[in-house]
Amino acid sequence: MVSQKVTIKNPTGLHLRPAGILCKEAMKFKSLITFRFRDNTANAKSVLSVLGACVKCGDEIEFICEGEDEESALKALVEAIESGLGE
Repeated sequence: MVSQKVTIKNPTGLHLRPAGILCKEAMKFKSLITFRFRDNTANAKSVLSVLGACVKCGDEIEFICEGEDEESALKALVEAIESGLGE
């Protein structure tokens, strides 16, 4: 298991478009990928789960990856967040 905290840079937070991009990126990996925000845990491969977390700009989330490709999954997701998820 690997984990890393990252701050959301999107001005509108994780709304539908960036949530979809995040999920699409997460689905490329076999590992179980979740993230923690406040007291909730969300499945990074589920758009509804990501949207339900209500993550806003400036919020810090912690990705948790477990599985055979956990290192590369974590690296890819952190890079996706830091690049602004297409926005």
